Order: sequence, then structure tokens, then C-alpha cells
Amino acid sequence: MTGEAACQAFLDWLAQERRASPHTVEAYGRDLRDLLEFLTRHLGAAPDLDALSALRLADLRGFLAARAAEGASNATRARQLAAIRGFLRFLSRQQGVAPVAVAGLRGPRRKPPLPRALSPADAREFGTGIAAIRMTEATPRPQWQAARDAALFTLLYGSGLRISEALGLDVRDAPLPGSETALRIMGKGGKARIVPVLPVVREAIAAWLAQRPGAEPDEPLFLGVRGERLDAAVAQKAMRDYRRLAGIPEHATPHALRHSFATHLLAGGADLRSIQELLGHASLSTTQRYTAVDTEGLLATWRMAHPRADR
Repeated sequence: MTGEAACQAFLDWLAQERRASPHTVEAYGRDLRDLLEFLTRHLGAAPDLDALSALRLADLRGFLAARAAEGASNATRARQLAAIRGFLRFLSRQQGVAPVAVAGLRGPRRKPPLPRALSPADAREFGTGIAAIRMTEATPRPQWQAARDAALFTLLYGSGLRISEALGLDVRDAPLPGSETALRIMGKGGKARIVPVLPVVREAIAAWLAQRPGAEPDEPLFLGVRGERLDAAVAQKAMRDYRRLAGIPEHATPHALRHSFATHLLAGGADLRSIQELLGHASLSTTQRYTAVDTEGLLATWRMAHPRADR
């Protein structure tokens, strides 16, 4: 059996038996074609089943190194290694090919994507509730929805909450003007943390609750149109509607407000350990991602301001 026939048998099995998505099958097909092309150059002939069964870890390392030299990203090479592992396991089970010890081959580490924060100006619009006000003027949204969205967006940016944490609050948890009580948030893994609340956040929440006279303490703080706890998808759609109206960047999402909270605190001089506590991160390494974001912002400012930055 030729190498191409073996690859096609694997892809057919992947699609029919494993019911993998067409995108996965297509991507794995490209990855395996890249491998066969490399092996043809590396071995001096198109590989057949015998050549595939004789593969060594050094051959696979050579393939990954060649792909890196061609400019393939870590994520691409990690996916290609996954495709090769699946292909070789398939050959071992279905074709009786001697298994290659691919478990000993470590793939490239994927760099976690950097959080994308809003600019301070864009975040300030959300923080003051201008987003919801403009949505009311441009669309037939009721005033209560505008007040709700203003309160929610202001809370997300002002306190750095996850959308699930904000939507999980009840009326009894609402921080109101004149109260110095901080928010007690139950985060991931049941970990509780205390989050301070800015006056602007308290005012926005008070304006929202003014639309709900007689709200009971055990009712959800943020309601949908049917009087039930607001769904995260509805909040995300509200953000999409506003950013299209106001020209806010496409990466403006409810979670981007949390990223912005951390990034802007770091830029203002807050230390990482404090930001970790405010965000509820279990590990400081998770919070350290924001140092890369702030560094990028500093470099961008330097490039624009320094007279010799382009030399």
C-alpha cells in the first residue's frame, strides 16, 4: 500500500467511523500530505507502508523542524503532530504496522493568546453607561433594558467580574450608593473573593434598580425580558449591537471588559498579586499574561512618540 493510500484510508476512517468534522478531516489531510512530501525528500522516494512502519522519532523531529523553518506556527505544528499520532495509531491497529513510539515526541508549546483589552477611551464609554444610552436613542429598546445594560457593563469593567459571576448576583448583593460594602464573589472552583466597588458602579446599579421598584432580595439582579435571570448570550448580543452603532472594536465583548480592568490597573501601577486577588485567579501565572499586554501598549506608545523609533 502506498503512503497516499494509507493516508486516504485514515481520513475515510476518521470521517466515517469517528465522525470527525469536515474541517478536521480537511486539516488532517493537509498535514499528512505535508508529511508525505517531507518523507519523499527525506527518504529519496515516496514512502509506502514499509517505509512508514520504519519511521523513527528522528524522522518526525526532522519533519517538525522543517515545518518550523518554513514558518509554520507552534499551533500549526502541534496540530500536525496530533494528526501524525492519530495516523500512526490507525496504521498500527488497522494495518499491522509496528507502532512508532510517538509518545516520546513532545510537540511545540502553544502560546496562549494575549487578552485583548479595550482602549481606556472605549472602556470609559462602557463604564459611564454611554453605551446603553446611545443604544436607546438609536433603537427601540426600552429604557429599563438600557439601564440594565449600563449597570452590567459598568460592573464588568469597574470590578473585573466574569460575565457568569455578574449574572449570578441577586438583588440582595447589589452594591448601592452610600454603602461601603464590597462585593463578595464566588468564583471558579467555589473560591470566594472580595471585590471593591467604584461609586460609578453603585450609581449605575441604583439607576437600574430604580426601574424595578419592589424587587425582592432573592430575585436575580439582572433580568431578561421574561423576568428570568439574564442569559449571557443576551448580554453578548447587547454588546455587539452597541459596538456596531458606536464604532467600538470588534473584540469588545463582556469578557474584554474584564481584560481591560486588569490591563488598565497594571498600566496604572497596580501589582500583579493584587490584580490576581481581584480577578480570582488561582495561579499568578494566569495573571502574568497581562504583563505582555501592557508591554505591547508601552511599545506602541514608544513607537509613536520616539523620534528615532523607526530607525
